[in-house]
Amino acid sequence: MKENRITRLFGIKYPIIQGGMVWISGWRLAAAVSNAGGLGLLGAGSMHPETLVEHIHKMQAATDKPWGVNVPLMYPEIDRLVDILISEGVKIVFTSAGSPKKYTQRFHDAGMIVTHVVSSSKFARKCEDAGVDAVVAEGFEAGGHNGREETTTLALIPQVRRATTLPLIAAGGIASGEAMLAAMALGAEGVQIGTLFALTEESSASEAFKARCTQLEEGDTMLTLKVISPTRMVKNELFDRVVEAEKAGAAADELRAILGKAAAKRGIFEGDIDNGQLEIGQVASAVKEVRPVADVMRTLVEDFEKARERVSAL
Repeated sequence: MKENRITRLFGIKYPIIQGGMVWISGWRLAAAVSNAGGLGLLGAGSMHPETLVEHIHKMQAATDKPWGVNVPLMYPEIDRLVDILISEGVKIVFTSAGSPKKYTQRFHDAGMIVTHVVSSSKFARKCEDAGVDAVVAEGFEAGGHNGREETTTLALIPQVRRATTLPLIAAGGIASGEAMLAAMALGAEGVQIGTLFALTEESSASEAFKARCTQLEEGDTMLTLKVISPTRMVKNELFDRVVEAEKAGAAADELRAILGKAAAKRGIFEGDIDNGQLEIGQVASAVKEVRPVADVMRTLVEDFEKARERVSAL
């Protein structure tokens, strides 16, 4: 796998970035990905500030390779979080769920690399105007919160490539070396992978969650909660109650009441498979076993090279 703008930007061996997923992306997962040649990200969205500091310190002890933090800009204590990232010397930040304009210059002043997650070419152009260093274009195959455009990765990547000159990372539905090659053929220079890493041994997700997700078939996840924020979830009892309420015209507050407190934590971290919010991508139906990160990374790189050889012969 050749060096490119993404590997040079982050100082990594392979252009593979692990998604900073809530309740999943702790220091063990992020360190394992970084140590295997990719870029590991801590998922700050489900961490209290004190917990994030703890995970940052453990990352610093667990790897000497590059790593970063994913920061949803809707985080309740976002200013405190930004202060922590700067004071702790974090070098790479991935921002999402909001406009990067407010914090990008401050991050740059602290010597940080800034990447923002988008769901459309329109927002990719706004990111370039805001001065970010790279963008992640995420199709709606991805697990968890998605863009309202519902654009697939296959359709999104070429449009974003035409819209911006920034280094481009593809996300959504990528869980194989073949999918990596396809994304790069469309104009991406790297990939961000969530689901595949969520279902590894080092993931912070509960064993019950991992077991359920490795049993999924095609169509077992769907996008819902569009009144609040479009979210891809596994079909379970909670999902059924949400869909029934949506069909009856439930407002956002009614849907939040059905979800209850900390629904994603219940489902992903605590393993309440029936009444928790199980966020995972469509491609989970292709993942049938929980493996160590090192094995997953090795397979991704080997299969990428095999796919490239096969395609070059066509």
